[in-house]
Amino acid sequence: MNIKPLGDRVVVKVLEKEETTKSGIVLPEAAKEKPQEGEVLAVGSGELIEGKRIPLEVKVGDRVIYSKYAGTEVKMDDQEYLILRQSDILAIIE
Repeated sequence: MNIKPLGDRVVVKVLEKEETTKSGIVLPEAAKEKPQEGEVLAVGSGELIEGKRIPLEVKVGDRVIYSKYAGTEVKMDDQEYLILRQSDILAIIE
């Protein structure tokens, strides 16, 4: 993957979860919730505020939860990625 995000943007690899009901039925794609979890693959240089570059809180390798409809979807090499602003990331999973 050769995507370098700019500014306060982050490239996230979407982590798909297989959704199964309690009774063991695997849900088809159309019935699944939009994923909200991913792994940070690249980060921009930081947000520019009043001429000062503020580094991002997330780093490459972090697992994050992001807003449901946030970012721009990009598909490369049969893999889905999202380009998000750091403000669209809600939490880091530790």
